[in-house]
Amino acid sequence: MTLFSDAPIALVPAHTITEFPINTFLESIVVGSDNTLFITSHYDGKIYRIGADKNPIIHAEVDGKATGLALQSDGSLLLSGWNAENISVVWQISTEGNVKILATMPDAIFLNGLTHLTNQTYLIADSYKGAIWELDATEGKVKVWLEHPCLARKNLENEIPAVNGIKIFGNFLYASNTQNAEIIKIPIEANNQPGEPLVFVKNANIDDFAFDIQGNLYGTTHVFNSVVKIDSNGDITTIAQAEEGMVGTTAVAFGKAAGDRTSLYVTTNGGMSFPPPTGLESGKVVRLDVGIEGLPIL
Repeated sequence: MTLFSDAPIALVPAHTITEFPINTFLESIVVGSDNTLFITSHYDGKIYRIGADKNPIIHAEVDGKATGLALQSDGSLLLSGWNAENISVVWQISTEGNVKILATMPDAIFLNGLTHLTNQTYLIADSYKGAIWELDATEGKVKVWLEHPCLARKNLENEIPAVNGIKIFGNFLYASNTQNAEIIKIPIEANNQPGEPLVFVKNANIDDFAFDIQGNLYGTTHVFNSVVKIDSNGDITTIAQAEEGMVGTTAVAFGKAAGDRTSLYVTTNGGMSFPPPTGLESGKVVRLDVGIEGLPIL
């Protein structure tokens, strides 16, 4: 028995939006206010823009590797990753696709998920440091928001990331610890600082995730080639599998346009991290109709 093998299955409609060549590691996704999709390609540092015609266009490119992605209120993007010298950085990408380094973070190790906290403040997961950084996007200043054993790797020889995806629902920050197969729930105090973390779900190998307005969490399982729905009680249901195009699922985001708010967009790497017996597939963007509207972000 493997993780998720005993979870009930309730498949939702799935539609492949676009495909990329084999060995394209699509890593993260955000959706703009006009429903434009922005997607990172991890290894080649490209950020794609996908509009209504569903044709990917290179929006920007960085000299390094791209991981987490977040939208700012003015439509610009924040991108975490590391530069050609393997130093962790956060880039800012304008609506026209112009790139500048916002923050250089030599004390960070593996910047990953990125999410909005309040005003111009953002949080960034550091998968190998076992920490979450706080970024002031106006000043480009960073500091550790929380460093805690529940965010860290239990096995330092294992390359699988620890704290990975991070998202806010209500007054809590949720963080997936992929290596430890846990989702952590962290209270956000009145001063926007963290309270004591607790384990929300165990035995759930989650990469990135998103919330609907009811508080259900939709997570990518990456090497388990699926998307799962986790309700507020922690109960897990599989809603899409490899047959629906979920080989190597990496990230999810809800649509924002009227009539598209129940659409969950999923990115994949085609199995690059753990190839299936049938061989590598193309990187895909797949739309799932989950029937519940997504939580508004920014």
